Amino acid sequence: MKPEVHIALLHHPVVNKQGDIVSTAVTNLDIHDNARTARTYDVASYHIITPLDAQIELVSRILNHWRDGYGARRVPNRVSAINLVRVNRTLDDALEQIVDGRDVTPFTIATCARQRDDTVRFADLRQQMHEYPTQPYVVLFGTGYGMAESILESSGALLEAIGDPQSWNHLSVRSAVAIVLDRLLGER
Repeated sequence: MKPEVHIALLHHPVVNKQGDIVSTAVTNLDIHDNARTARTYDVASYHIITPLDAQIELVSRILNHWRDGYGARRVPNRVSAINLVRVNRTLDDALEQIVDGRDVTPFTIATCARQRDDTVRFADLRQQMHEYPTQPYVVLFGTGYGMAESILESSGALLEAIGDPQSWNHLSVRSAVAIVLDRLLGER
């Protein structure tokens, strides 16, 4: 049985270069590329987390263009990927939407580019996901300079960093989403 996996891209609460908690801007490329990656790996949903009205309106306009507008007519095979995208004001709102009235508790998995001691290896998490496939898993990705510490601490697991975080760790979030999903869900 295939595990139920969701992804969430947090634009809040994230930190800036100084470590302050901020909200970051949603980018058009993140919407498209992460949705296409999610569709490739049969992810159940892709949540964009932003509390900002202007950003929610922007994402909604982009999604409408690709679901029902000219984009849907021009590139119809992208619709199934874009249909995975949800916009939520908070991570809690996204988790509630994922639960959708079921008697389940999503297992959140944070990602982080910084070196930390409290991480789980991809192989171990992959094994857990296949041993407990009915558990909804939500993989969290941050923007800016990463997710707020409160998100990292409250997650069920923190994935090991991709590559060597001590030498260089400024991978785009689109690339990180693709690598993480492949390591967790790709054919082995």
